[in-house]
Amino acid sequence: MLKIDIISGFLGAGKTTLIKKLLSSVLKGQKIALIENEFGDIGIDGGFLKEAGVKINEMNSGCICCSLVGDFKKALNKVYEDYAPDRIVIEPSGVGKLSDVLQAVLSAELPDSEVSSLTAVVDAKKCKMYMKNFGEFYKNQIEQAKCVVLSHTKDISDDKLRYCLDTVKELNPNAVIVTTDWDELSGEQIFDAMNNVSSLDSQMKALENEEICPVCGGHHHHEHEHGEECGCGHHHHEHEHDADEVFASWGMETANKYSVEKIRNILSALDSGEYGTILRAKGIVNGENGEWIHFDYVPEEVDVRLGSSEVIGRICVIGCKPDEDNLRKLFEA
Repeated sequence: MLKIDIISGFLGAGKTTLIKKLLSSVLKGQKIALIENEFGDIGIDGGFLKEAGVKINEMNSGCICCSLVGDFKKALNKVYEDYAPDRIVIEPSGVGKLSDVLQAVLSAELPDSEVSSLTAVVDAKKCKMYMKNFGEFYKNQIEQAKCVVLSHTKDISDDKLRYCLDTVKELNPNAVIVTTDWDELSGEQIFDAMNNVSSLDSQMKALENEEICPVCGGHHHHEHEHGEECGCGHHHHEHEHDADEVFASWGMETANKYSVEKIRNILSALDSGEYGTILRAKGIVNGENGEWIHFDYVPEEVDVRLGSSEVIGRICVIGCKPDEDNLRKLFEA
């Protein structure tokens, strides 16, 4: 099946840089066709992308979402017929609406094809300014995306990064968001995020699918004595309950930075009962010194270690009646 990736982003956000990173890593060896649309008369990115062995079909003198919609559909079909690529990567004009781009792709009705990823690249340093001055176009790109990749996050202040992250979440709470500097991530990691493989939802489901006993929350098989009461206050006679009757999960994405000591203190606090009966927690968060902190928790057992970077910090918690508001305050304090 032909895969189609649409990588949008406002002017100067870093779309071409991202495409080059993907072409040199996770997409290397595939038969790729890149379709660009430049706003203006001269295409400036086609030259060095040709060096990567990518077939270029540049369309200039207009915008994909207005005068070039018809030509765009024609070009898309011509690339499909003449080149028979494994994947088509579309880099639309930075001033185009992503909803219009998507509609143009779908209206082309390419046989045996699917839009594999729908990505918006957002310059974290200029998010506030662009939101104020170009809100209609800027918001549309974020709202329509399945994944939002923040660029230029390396030297940004924590407050500015948090503002951008909060803005994106408000406009598109379901999008996978990448906040980590691209130099710390592989092309595979970013591509997985673009295709919703690496997301809070997928990690929550993986945690929920662990072999947790639906009575006591233990990660092992064992028998319960008749009438035994578990830590969440239920009086069970047999294993008759579905897990979703007893447990609830909570998770959050964060760009906050933590120390190892702070994570240990947070996880130790989960034993107190103030946050519900917490049976399992795990996560990966950004450390204060550029490292990434991985952690796992079960009652009275804490494992905190340094590990590989992630596209964004993620925290997942499972328990009986977890207090979501207090959990959020605990991890954000």
